Amino acid sequence: MVDLRSIIREQFEEAAEVHLVLKQSEKVSEQLGEWSKKCANALANGGTIFFAGNGGSFADAQHMAAELTGKMGRMRKSLSGIALGANNSSISAVGNDFGYEYSFSREFEGLNRQNSVVVAFSTSGNSKNLLELAKTAARLETPMVGLTGDTGGDLSELCEVIRLPSKRTERVQEMQTLLGHTLCLCIEEILGLSDEPYGV
Repeated sequence: MVDLRSIIREQFEEAAEVHLVLKQSEKVSEQLGEWSKKCANALANGGTIFFAGNGGSFADAQHMAAELTGKMGRMRKSLSGIALGANNSSISAVGNDFGYEYSFSREFEGLNRQNSVVVAFSTSGNSKNLLELAKTAARLETPMVGLTGDTGGDLSELCEVIRLPSKRTERVQEMQTLLGHTLCLCIEEILGLSDEPYGV
């Protein structure tokens, strides 16, 4: 008989270990802080934060775009956040006419405006459509950063990444959500958009 309690405890323990590694990493805190400043500056100057990912990471991209256009918990004005790939017609058209690897880069090229930033979510760091997006962002001189698994993959050769300390997809995606939420919170704080302290 399967010991479900042991499986559940193991999942909790493993997640807690990864959280602890992140908590103790000065490098990750420093990187995320710099990304927050970069994104806040982009928004203050009329830019957009573009998020992109595949599968569960696509859900993270949509989630964080919603945190900007909605709110993290405190009332404030809407911020410009877009999840690339959310337009099904665009994705199917680009996939059919150009190839799926251009599903993000083609859309980004049309929507991008000055002072924007791209944030990618990728457990492997090797998704072809994210690599094409990174190349397009570089060509258009748009800063791009990424959250990846512990190897960084090919994406780490094309943009700055934070390598999350796990090889397991579910752990990496859990950390993507945590760091994504923290990024959005820091953006709010830098821009001074609410008089309410966070968490009250």
